[in-house]
Amino acid sequence: MAKTKILYITHEMSPFLELTEISKITRQLPQAIQEKGYEIRVLMPRFGNINERRNRLHEVIRLSGMNIVINDNDNPLIIKVASIQGAKMQVYFLDNEEYFQRKYVFRNDKDVFFEDNDERTIFFCKGALETVKKLGWSPDIVHCHGWMSSLVPAYLKTSYKNDPTFKNSKVIYSVYDNGFDEKLHADFAKKLTMSGLSEKEVEIYQNGDCASLHMGAVAFADGVTKGAEAIDTKVDEFISKINKPVLNYTNFEETDTFAQFYEEVLNEELVSA
Repeated sequence: MAKTKILYITHEMSPFLELTEISKITRQLPQAIQEKGYEIRVLMPRFGNINERRNRLHEVIRLSGMNIVINDNDNPLIIKVASIQGAKMQVYFLDNEEYFQRKYVFRNDKDVFFEDNDERTIFFCKGALETVKKLGWSPDIVHCHGWMSSLVPAYLKTSYKNDPTFKNSKVIYSVYDNGFDEKLHADFAKKLTMSGLSEKEVEIYQNGDCASLHMGAVAFADGVTKGAEAIDTKVDEFISKINKPVLNYTNFEETDTFAQFYEEVLNEELVSA
């Protein structure tokens, strides 16, 4: 019997980048799930403060060379990979000179939110899916962690829904209690429509704040997990009204619970967003 395939998409993971609790979860959960017999892959951005030499990143030539179009601009996608010693895990990094080669992650040295965080998010989410396509690896579950992965559920249920790589994939979104207080660029929704989504499909993301990103991801996902005991009240209320599997806050070390949730989502009838 073929192994169930789980794809983890995150903006941070220990030891490469440690910003919040997400980095611990995305480091330990995939390994524990892999040890249960699942086949896993992990994708994250290659932010400029990730040390390539120390972490032994190297470019995967056969995967690099794609372009992600955003706002009518071609943006080269470079794929790098690193191994986690002792865990038999590889992590794929999405790189782009303009979007990720900075000393800071989401804000500059004066703590100002980057104006192009909207395009960086679009690039990362589309780039992640294009990378998996090029890998020729069809995930059964795509588990997205944090707001920067929040467009993945929408893409999977719309512009990628008939793609052979993803046509049978279920997507799970984890909502955390951290994010940002600002709003993404005023043209965020317009850029989304130019990247393959319809005006109706982007309505829920329209406001461009963190809560809207979470709710958009929840709306399109097949299953939702709460990554913190207390999350945004508006998002929590939105989750309470959906008719799809929800895993309330669970210590990420309780991997049996996550494995059971994956199986529950896989066995659910397809839920349309």
